[in-house]
Amino acid sequence: MRPLGLAPLSALTVPPDRLVRLAAEAGFDFVGLRVLAVTADEPSYDLSPGSPLLADTLTALAETGLSVVDTEFLRIDADTGRDTWLPALEASQALGATRFTVAAGDEDLARLTDTLGRLVQDAAPYGVTPALEPISYRSVRSLPVAAQIARDTGARVLADTLHLVRFGATPEELAQISDLVDMVQVCDSPAQAPSTVDGLVEESRALRLAPGDGDQDLTRYLRPLPEDLPVSVEVPNTGEITRRGAADWIRHLYDSTTTLTGGQTS
Repeated sequence: MRPLGLAPLSALTVPPDRLVRLAAEAGFDFVGLRVLAVTADEPSYDLSPGSPLLADTLTALAETGLSVVDTEFLRIDADTGRDTWLPALEASQALGATRFTVAAGDEDLARLTDTLGRLVQDAAPYGVTPALEPISYRSVRSLPVAAQIARDTGARVLADTLHLVRFGATPEELAQISDLVDMVQVCDSPAQAPSTVDGLVEESRALRLAPGDGDQDLTRYLRPLPEDLPVSVEVPNTGEITRRGAADWIRHLYDSTTTLTGGQTS
């Protein structure tokens, strides 16, 4: 049975403690939480050790029985270093997370690999392993490249169905690196991809569709992976969450994803 989780980007305006409770009410087994803001205009939540929000979030986790599997999100640029990732690792450890999602911002893949290797080493004492997410509009945008960097550094690979579709990944490629994949993020999307990088970014951050509401055959990316692999639902859609409200949107994501998986979730 696949554990089913809710990714923070699905309802980023909802504070982490409230997100945990809404996820539990909908039926999810775990959550991911964002410990580093990605853009200047998104909410920034202080989950550092000792913060009131961390205490409230830990209380919500204890009372609902949910866990935090993954935290996010670090874009590794040319100058990214320990001053950025150490606070994120401290928050991740405090939340009990074992995975920390990163993406490539550095176009120099040799330097990126070196930086990620140092992050992997720093993360180990916190009980956290970085997972590299190949993204359709970043310098690492294929499964083979992500897998090679992961093998060279000791990182893992996070597979996201939106990006798999948009950079043309095949189920065979995913099967070949399944030993590196600890979790898959799912969402749906239209058959036609945006024609510009800005369009791809906007789709990724604000226009994803719930599983079954788009045109993709998402099960082709689930079949190559172990039947007990955690599935995280990452479906940011600004219009839908505004229209439905966070609680109803999160329930819809749970219902649509369990329909996709044929109820094969724990």
